[in-house]
Amino acid sequence: MAAPPRFYLDENIPVAVATQLQRRNIEVVTVHSLGLLGDSDINHLARATEMGYVLCTFDADYIELDSAGIKHAGIVFGQPEKHWTGEWVRGLELIHAVYSAHEMRNRIEYL
Repeated sequence: MAAPPRFYLDENIPVAVATQLQRRNIEVVTVHSLGLLGDSDINHLARATEMGYVLCTFDADYIELDSAGIKHAGIVFGQPEKHWTGEWVRGLELIHAVYSAHEMRNRIEYL
């Protein structure tokens, strides 16, 4: 069986999302837990990619980095005015169930 995606939550995603995913045995790290608040978008994307984690964000700058041809382990993009903790948890749980980590490479999923 192919490995499921793991998630890297940027600083704008509520930490409660990570807590809920961990309770569902989904591997997740946060910018908070890594002590990397305030790091640049390009550094977060590079780090997530090196770790093999899908980056989760509200920040459209990551979409621009993808458009510029920067390779990544996957990006999940939400809208802050629409997607709260519950929507993130359900969306990431679904992505975890449907896609493999390999299938998420260089893919953008929108909540």
